[in-house]
Amino acid sequence: MQNQLLIDFGEIFSNLWSSMGLSQGTWQNYVMLLISFVLMYLAIVKKYEPMLLLPIAFGMFLINIPGAEKILWGTYPEGVEHTYDNTENRGLLWYLYFGVDKVIYPPLIFLGIGAMTDFGPLIANPKSMLIGAGAQLGIFIALFGAVLLGFTGAEAAAIAIIGGADGPTAIYVSKMLAEHLVPTIAIAAYSYMALIPAIQKPVMRLLTTKKERAIKMKPLRQVSKVEKVIFPVAVTLVVGMLLPDAIPLLGMLMLGNLFRESGVVERLSSQAQNGLINTVTIFLGISVGCKAKGEIFLTSQTLGILAIGIIAFYLGTIGGLLVAKLMCKLTKGKINPLIGSAGVSAVPMAARISEDVGRETDPSNHLLMHAMGPNVAGVIGSALAAGVLLACFG
Repeated sequence: MQNQLLIDFGEIFSNLWSSMGLSQGTWQNYVMLLISFVLMYLAIVKKYEPMLLLPIAFGMFLINIPGAEKILWGTYPEGVEHTYDNTENRGLLWYLYFGVDKVIYPPLIFLGIGAMTDFGPLIANPKSMLIGAGAQLGIFIALFGAVLLGFTGAEAAAIAIIGGADGPTAIYVSKMLAEHLVPTIAIAAYSYMALIPAIQKPVMRLLTTKKERAIKMKPLRQVSKVEKVIFPVAVTLVVGMLLPDAIPLLGMLMLGNLFRESGVVERLSSQAQNGLINTVTIFLGISVGCKAKGEIFLTSQTLGILAIGIIAFYLGTIGGLLVAKLMCKLTKGKINPLIGSAGVSAVPMAARISEDVGRETDPSNHLLMHAMGPNVAGVIGSALAAGVLLACFG
């Protein structure tokens, strides 16, 4: 009897030990845990895009706790695929990832962005579209760079979209073209978006003179309500006729903006720009983070994607600045080139950085509203670029 008790206790402790994460962890898990701590630090202490970075970091943290994956994601018998037809052994994160897998979250976030965005500065200064177009330079140069490094055309297109500085668009394109790269591309896109101040400011100071940074621009004209209501409808119609692949993102963006500008659905507008986008952001962030498992993420391919992504980001900023500098010369100094860096899609962070760098030179210089024109043009531009890539490689 005593021997039997010893055997039972031995099995109990053996089972307990085998269920502990301490017995299951790999070095990749622990490296990813450290990376998640760094991202949490950037979100909480440095306040680098915390709304996006914090849920991503915590999702990465959860999935890399040794032994947690089979509880959070779900376990399947050998040979059984993780398909949505399989109704057994699903975990919480598996359900949350459904919105990424079926490309639901990115368009919903665009709906919220549209409801929060005032397209007035772009309508008042349509030339801002040229800056937004110039800022897409990084996408297309990165596309060729990724191909030269050995990625397929579809993979290269998915990687290149990082240069648009638009997280939802990056997830949307990568899910459609190269699903296996979604975690790396999404984390790269959101991480670089969070680091925009550190990335853009040195480039802005390098490519502009003190005299250019001090240029004060005339106030924008007042845009009528009729113009603001017609704009989202007209843009959706034109883009839909020319580039249907861009409609899931651009259409939701413009629907959200129509909610805002019509003035007749304030409850819908409020929900889109508050409760809906906040909820979807939480789900999207955790879902993306939970796919960053150590054994998948820590590869030479990942390092290549991260390198191409940061280069694309820099080139996008440079492209916008160069177009703005050209416009400055053509208008004989009426346009401050600093607004060019806002041509990337990160709304409204990039516009705020244009304002910050301008006020470093002259505290009385206010560029925020002028920079919002290229900034929202960048949102439209990244959606259009996504449509082009999907049409070419999808």
